[in-house]
Amino acid sequence: MMDNIFWLAQANSRGLDVDRIISNVTIIKIFQGLILILVAYILLLVSEKFNYWLSEKVPNRFRLIVKQSLPLVRAIILGITIISLLRLFLRLSANNLLALTGTISLALGFAFKDYASSLIAGLVALFEVPYRVGDRVQIGEHYGEVISFGLRGIKLRTPSDNIVTIPHNKIWTEAISNSNDGALEAQVIADFYFAQDVDLDLVMKILYEAAYTSQYTQLKLPIVVTMDETPWATHLMLKAYPMDARDENIYKTDLLKRSKQALAQHNVQYPPQWGYSSSNH
Repeated sequence: MMDNIFWLAQANSRGLDVDRIISNVTIIKIFQGLILILVAYILLLVSEKFNYWLSEKVPNRFRLIVKQSLPLVRAIILGITIISLLRLFLRLSANNLLALTGTISLALGFAFKDYASSLIAGLVALFEVPYRVGDRVQIGEHYGEVISFGLRGIKLRTPSDNIVTIPHNKIWTEAISNSNDGALEAQVIADFYFAQDVDLDLVMKILYEAAYTSQYTQLKLPIVVTMDETPWATHLMLKAYPMDARDENIYKTDLLKRSKQALAQHNVQYPPQWGYSSSNH
């Protein structure tokens, strides 16, 4: 493979006059380049800290909008830095730029194929928006909140507080499930299993009131209790929305706790041998 890369680079360099493209490199230019890189690094750190601070200060309905602006700010900073460095060290005429682009494309295509694929997928993700900072997504076996959107990939914080880094090129091959898609709320589903002869009207009323009276419930969105049947139990699902998707786990715990307390007061029977269980969606 390395022989192929070397041969392609030689073939492409026949039409690439290096001396014509690269400007005179001086100590001053090198120093200016280092200053540009340092300034860009500081701006990236400051923009991230400021974005996080601002997102926690604004009203909740604007929090995700502020967070979702960070990838664009990063792209602008990096774009300006790269263009400035190129202008500093290269003579960027139309012909030179075309020849240089061909050489770089060959190098990236063979030596950094996966990395280049992630970069391109990152640009596509900026426009198609399969996920944003603040979204709660399922990618493969990983579920969590998108806390960072970089050029190469995103970082998820899972319910167990682990940080998972996922490259953008997963959007080519993986289905992406987005719970809130830019909205502040994300639906939470609490599952309940009861004996076959349970009083459905009573149970459905209890579950509905448990969600309606919870301090976390967004009452502007629907609260729904649906039913399914299994060979061993009657399966009821309580579907409601917390006011903030970040409260998903706390909210579900509150729903389960309040429901179980009310169900116990009415001596509602669970399926024999199976008891009570719940699952997170």
